[in-house]
This record gives sequence, C-alpha cells and structure tokens, in this order.
Amino acid sequence: MRRLLSDTLILAERNLVRLPRKPELLLAFTVQPIMFVLLFRYVFGGAIRTGGLAYVEYLIPGMVVQSIAFGGFVTALGLNEDVHKGLVDRFRSLPMARAAVLAGRTLADVVTNFLSIWVLVLTGLVIGFSFNAPASHVVAGVALLLLIGFAFSWVFALVGLVASTPESANSVGFIAIFPLTFISSAFVPVASMPAALRAFADVNPFTIFVDAMRSLWIGTPAGNYVWGAVAWALAIMLVFAPLAVARYRRATGS
Repeated sequence: MRRLLSDTLILAERNLVRLPRKPELLLAFTVQPIMFVLLFRYVFGGAIRTGGLAYVEYLIPGMVVQSIAFGGFVTALGLNEDVHKGLVDRFRSLPMARAAVLAGRTLADVVTNFLSIWVLVLTGLVIGFSFNAPASHVVAGVALLLLIGFAFSWVFALVGLVASTPESANSVGFIAIFPLTFISSAFVPVASMPAALRAFADVNPFTIFVDAMRSLWIGTPAGNYVWGAVAWALAIMLVFAPLAVARYRRATGS
C-alpha cells in the first residue's frame, strides 16, 4: 500500500509537470470555460427565463459541472498515447505498483479540476454571480465537484483505453458526455423542454449534479439532490473504475 501511494503520487506529478509543455491543454482548463461562460451569459442569457433567478446565478453551477465532467479528457488522451507509444510497457519493467498508472492519471485530474473550478468561479464573480449560502456549503460544493470530476476521470480512462487513437478518444468522450450536459437543467429549466426531453432530463444524473450545486451555492431547495449527486458519483466510479482496470490489464497484458 505504501508503494502504491508513493508511485501514484510520482505519476500524478509526472502528468501535471507535462501540462505546461502543452499549452493547448492549459487553454482547455482556463480560456475555454471562460469563453463558454461569457457566451451563455451575454449571448443566450437574455433569452432564457429562469423563474425569477438571475441567469448568471442559474448558469455558473451548471457550467462548473459541465467543465468538471469534461476534465478527465486529459486522462483519455494521455492513457491512449502512453499505451500506443509503448510507455506503459516501460512502466511494466519497473519495480512499481501496476495500479499506480491509472491512479496517478485520475489523481492528476483532481488538481486540474480544482484549477478549473476556481477559474470559473472567479469569472462568475466578475460577471455578477454571488454565493447565497454559508461557507460550509460552498466548501461542500467544491468537494462534491471534485468527487464528480474524479468519477468521470474513470469514464474517460476507459474511453482512452478503448479508443484506437487520441483523436478518437477525444471524439468518443465528447459525443458521450456533451449531449447529457445539455439535456439537463444545466443551462435551461427542465420545464421548458418538450415532454420527451423533460422526462429524460428529470432522471439525467447531470440534472441531479447541477441542482445539488445550486442548492449548495445559491440556496435553492435541496430535496435529495445533494445525496443523490453523491450516490450517482459513487455509482459511476464503482462501475467504470473496475472496467477501466480490466481494460488496462488486457491492453498491457498484465
């Protein structure tokens, strides 16, 4: 266990150190989320009715959840490259814990997701968002976001191991996650959707994630959304982590 923890931290550091050498990845965590926030706030926001709630307050929790869900795309790209370029085979020749490769990747995502959260929150504060909740709820919201991001890192880990190229890994992950974020309460009220989409959005985990964040950050009625969000995140992790590990073993012959 001590070796696993040590090797995981070393590989997580390796994955983070590589980011400054790939500015396009840093742009995905910083500039791209800001562009989405400004686009929805000032282009679409005036046409969307949110039942008395200012659109910027409605928007920021949904935008943060979407950004966090996509935070694991770096894991998909990195794992795909490492497997197909033979780097994982080199890892196998070293006296290191096998599980550290996947664990290091997903742990690095926690750090980049934390960066993405604060970029979006600061942007929201500049354009008029404000927390209408005690500090403990704000901190709980950040913790929930990191849990959601960690869960989706395992989804992207599996995508990266299944896809044949980094480009296809990025495309598959985008196609799988992007529609789910929009058919939810992230950007528009579910009640404004057609009946069929509304029925799907009501059970979409992204609706539960976003409503949980709104209840924690702006004080909307919570219901069971917070515990539901925790349950969904753990369920996603419990399903996709074993699948990713099994696929990794097949891909590397270990």
